[in-house]
Amino acid sequence: MSTHLDGNALAGPLAEIFAAEVTACACRCGACGGAGPIGAAPAYLRGPGAVLRCASCAAVLLVLTETPAGHRLRLGDGVSLILPELDT
Repeated sequence: MSTHLDGNALAGPLAEIFAAEVTACACRCGACGGAGPIGAAPAYLRGPGAVLRCASCAAVLLVLTETPAGHRLRLGDGVSLILPELDT
């Protein structure tokens, strides 16, 4: 039995933080340089926070936790998100 879903499982929580649909945005791994949509990356949701890992090398792309004070988003070392410009 698989222990992870895909990054689309974070669509709701990420939508609370970002104005754009983030799961379709590209994410570049700081460890291996691999890039792809957030929605295609393995997402592990059973811990105290959600962990998104690189599909190529399993390095941590981001960790998303919810606290009483709000959401905390930590990007992995060297990770970059490529967010689209919003129409104004």
